[in-house]
Amino acid sequence: MGLFDKMFGRGASEAQQQPKAEQRFNALKQKYQSVLNAADQQHIEFQNLHVQDDKLFIKGVAPSEEAKNKFWDQVKLVNPNADDITADISVDTRRAMGAAAGGGSGQGGESYIVRPGDNLSKISKEFYGDPNQYMLIFYANRHILRDPDRIQVGQQLIIPPDRG
Repeated sequence: MGLFDKMFGRGASEAQQQPKAEQRFNALKQKYQSVLNAADQQHIEFQNLHVQDDKLFIKGVAPSEEAKNKFWDQVKLVNPNADDITADISVDTRRAMGAAAGGGSGQGGESYIVRPGDNLSKISKEFYGDPNQYMLIFYANRHILRDPDRIQVGQQLIIPPDRG
């Protein structure tokens, strides 16, 4: 599995219940794969990634205006009209400075030790009441995690406050 293989964030549960939503999500994800890759390379943290109003819906936070602009440049290369994508990318330079200092995304939070049977969705449901908020935990632990589907028993994770 890859980093953006599943819908997540607020609104993902509703999106998954729509007819053919998964099929539309996969088609749009494939079309915009270069955008998703560029966002990851620019350290843009996605809070939402799902289908909404038959469009790919992305909400995220970029570490700089330059990173945000590179994201939009890539969107324009894929689809100059951007008529099948909605993106809300804000800039938070404090998050980038915290990550550069060496620990996750610099946002604090609780500590959690991974137990047998855990996955990020389960931990997200426990802390936030919503399993689709798991990417918050993933980004806060990016310094030790490479894939949100690969956590190990005994790992100590930071559980950031819910930004919702």
